[in-house]
Amino acid sequence: MTARAIVLVFCALGVVVQGWAQNTDREPPFVTTPMQVVGRMLSLAQTDGEDLVMDLGSGDGRIVIAAAKTYGAHGVGVELDPDLVAAARVNARRVGVEQLTRFVNADVLKTDLSGASVVTAYLLPWLMDALQPKFLAELAPGTRIVSHAFPMSGWEPDETESIRLTGAYEGRTATIYYWVVPAQARGSWRAVQPEGDWRLEIGQNFQQIDVRGAIDDKPFRAPNARLRGVDIEWNSDAGRFSGRVESSRIVGTLTAGGAKRTIEFTRQE
Repeated sequence: MTARAIVLVFCALGVVVQGWAQNTDREPPFVTTPMQVVGRMLSLAQTDGEDLVMDLGSGDGRIVIAAAKTYGAHGVGVELDPDLVAAARVNARRVGVEQLTRFVNADVLKTDLSGASVVTAYLLPWLMDALQPKFLAELAPGTRIVSHAFPMSGWEPDETESIRLTGAYEGRTATIYYWVVPAQARGSWRAVQPEGDWRLEIGQNFQQIDVRGAIDDKPFRAPNARLRGVDIEWNSDAGRFSGRVESSRIVGTLTAGGAKRTIEFTRQE
């Protein structure tokens, strides 16, 4: 099936396609993201004035512009179509946010993503999957990723939300996927404490983690352990731990027997 035929199938199903023209010979029709979806994407990402929002396949620039206008966030739009890049710059000037926004004519697969704290996308599945290794390699833990309509293979979203559209899109439903880039917690960890030698083994699949530990020779399990960006927590017979993954260490508070204290685990090679 040709690229044009694929696009026509998606359009016939009522799927809005924006910014897909990356590394293809033919560009599909440009269709804008409903502003209702734009607003919810930025809200779900908890966007604020400290963020750098990077929109991949930015089209007419509406997500970057909305982030700047509504939250005072800086933003970068990455778009392969030079005419859309020019239009986005005009649109930013029209609403007075040109100082907060930048639009570049580039391929999203060749763009450096580092520095972004929020990444938004409206790209077809093959592009989302192609971007997945870049997200994990280039984005800092805690970076928020929001995608309209399409998820990523293998990486379950932290949240999925469906919204009923109104106005010109009355009767349609949009799905939004939200991820937080997880810290690398997988491996062996150790903390020497007054009550004994703590050792942890953490297995990890994206943000899903499995924590097993022992104090000296007494093992414990930590079911329902949770990792969200750099924040990590678990409950076990040895107590409740809540802390942060900081590269070669995990630092946080252990609550056990009604008392709280700081505990620091170091990564073991």
